[in-house]
Amino acid sequence: MHIGIQGKKDFRMPAVIFALTSTALSLPTCATAASLGGQVLGGGAPIANSTVTLWATSAGAPKQLAQVLSGADGRFMLTAPTAHADSSLYLVAQGGQPTANKAAGNNPAIAMMTVLGSKPPARVTINEFTTIASVWTHNQVVDGKVIKGSSLALRITAGNVPNFVDLATGGWGTTIQDPLNSSQTPTMANFATLASLLAGCATQVAADACTKLFAAATTPAGAVPTDTLAAAEAIARSPAHQADRIFALLDQFYPVPQGKKMRATPFLPYLTFAPSAWVFPLKFAGGGISGGGKLMFDSQGNVWVGNNFIVGAQNQSILWNGNLSKFAPNGKALSPITTGFSGGGLSGVGFGLAIDAQDNIWPSGYASQNLTKFDSAGKPLSPPDGWNFNGQLGEMQGIIVAPNGDIWAVDETRNQIVHLPKGDPSKGRIYCQNPSKDPLKNPCGLFAPFHLAIDQQDYIWVSNSIGSSVIRFHVSDPTKVEKFDVGFSGSGMAIDSQGNVWHAERFGTSERGRLKIIEMMAAYVIKGEKAATESLVHNLSAQKAGYFEGGSVSVLRPDGSRALFSPVTGKGLAGPWAVAIDGNDNVWVSNLVSDSTGIVQLCGVRSETCPPGMKTGDAISPPGGYVGGGMQQLVDIGVGPAGDVWVTNNWDIDAAAFGNASEALSTRGAGQGVVVFFGMAKPVKTPLIGPPRQP
Repeated sequence: MHIGIQGKKDFRMPAVIFALTSTALSLPTCATAASLGGQVLGGGAPIANSTVTLWATSAGAPKQLAQVLSGADGRFMLTAPTAHADSSLYLVAQGGQPTANKAAGNNPAIAMMTVLGSKPPARVTINEFTTIASVWTHNQVVDGKVIKGSSLALRITAGNVPNFVDLATGGWGTTIQDPLNSSQTPTMANFATLASLLAGCATQVAADACTKLFAAATTPAGAVPTDTLAAAEAIARSPAHQADRIFALLDQFYPVPQGKKMRATPFLPYLTFAPSAWVFPLKFAGGGISGGGKLMFDSQGNVWVGNNFIVGAQNQSILWNGNLSKFAPNGKALSPITTGFSGGGLSGVGFGLAIDAQDNIWPSGYASQNLTKFDSAGKPLSPPDGWNFNGQLGEMQGIIVAPNGDIWAVDETRNQIVHLPKGDPSKGRIYCQNPSKDPLKNPCGLFAPFHLAIDQQDYIWVSNSIGSSVIRFHVSDPTKVEKFDVGFSGSGMAIDSQGNVWHAERFGTSERGRLKIIEMMAAYVIKGEKAATESLVHNLSAQKAGYFEGGSVSVLRPDGSRALFSPVTGKGLAGPWAVAIDGNDNVWVSNLVSDSTGIVQLCGVRSETCPPGMKTGDAISPPGGYVGGGMQQLVDIGVGPAGDVWVTNNWDIDAAAFGNASEALSTRGAGQGVVVFFGMAKPVKTPLIGPPRQP
């Protein structure tokens, strides 16, 4: 068998490489073989004599399939077996001579990667773009030059690489340069700037370029990278660590020449000022998404979103009438482009969406005042009017699936709880009913209940969006209720692996928050729930992170006592709305404030998984949270089975103006699309039923 370098005839592999290749081709993980041609580039120019290795990976250790040296033009040709669907192929290029700087000689600090997935193209490139795209998407499954993970995680991670880079050319991928992600967010500039910095080391723009890069990319634990791939991985794992020091290399590597206005970087665009973190969020739309509310992952990593609004409508008030959207793990919309999935009595999803163990979707209807059900293909399984218990339901919000298959949901306007044993509506019951309809006299202490969660002891915890309390009851007796004090205006919450409750409070715990909740309560009592929501959104949009001006997250121990470090304030928590726990028990919080306020990552109860020196409740994210990606006023946040963090854009407050917007902006009140931060969190098993678990 011969493997030739493009442009060379009858190039014979060294015996050791031939043996490795021919042996690996018989591995049971692979089937038929095909020629795979490619080129190794550094700074846009060929890298000669680079050792290119092809790997096949799955849940176990990766297996080497082939190895060859690149030619003088950086090109190589090898035989690539077709991987099975549960494995993934990837290439690593090490060392070589960058032709962009022929005086540099061989550079052992070069290490670059391209993940191909199970079906590689006939032609590929290995360069800085493919390295960054591969590392960031595979952040939770890559360690050095080793990639391994579950078949689901590998399928998701490999499927997201083309969002950033064209595997054939090594240039921009489709999504990162589309209208939603190019000039509208800093992602392209962040990406290209970091690529230029890796290229500075690869091409040795200065004799000490690699030394400077590795020093800037040193991990919080003090580990110093030794090649460009290790540097990329170190930055991906701690994107906010020394972000400004890494950015400072841009001026050192590519100073503006005298008499010129632009830097001679190998990649454009580049940043003008330092980012708060080296993150590359991407935005996706379509599939009927409009003012996305609650999101959930199914067993295959697909993301389902309940929509507040209808695409193209003049969404100027709290008129929630949207449908259901579905996205593949790579962000491709799988639901009808404008309408989404509809029917089954669904109209307007707020913060109520759950997925059961069979991947059935359970949206709660805010506008339709009912419960509905869809199968995994988006077909409605509920009757034409949904299940409304003979008109006894009001505007529904949170809904969950318990580990035993029961469905529990909260009714925000009638202050009651709905229970469907084993998901059977014919056996459904309503608890905490109050004939007087006075929320202050609710027998369960419910006042506009918003969300709920079930812990490891089968206690269900319920947040109240008006007031400053959270209640809990055991599933065996929902009438026996305990009440605990928290911050003002409870929202989303989540329970970690040790049974602690992390509870988001939109108005925090200060005197200002107390006055705002009184204002919201008055609007509710005098004008109704919609007026209360308008008051809430207006106030939140003006908040800033901090004890006096922002929101908070309270942490309750499994017995309901307050954790010593609770409440958590500041740290980017301007207007917390939803909470998610990842597989490391780290905590992720969304903010419904402005597009300049990001998502917050807090160190959870297992501080050993946090950066050195951090303790539970500390912020891992930068002071303003992780920003970018075209985020607007956020509602939900969720962690997927490959560690991707998804958020929903719910409002565009400036455009909404609640009836006062200009005609030209009148259809832009709803938030647009979802935003994804790739590989940021330790993965969790999906669908999420009960507290998070690692896959």
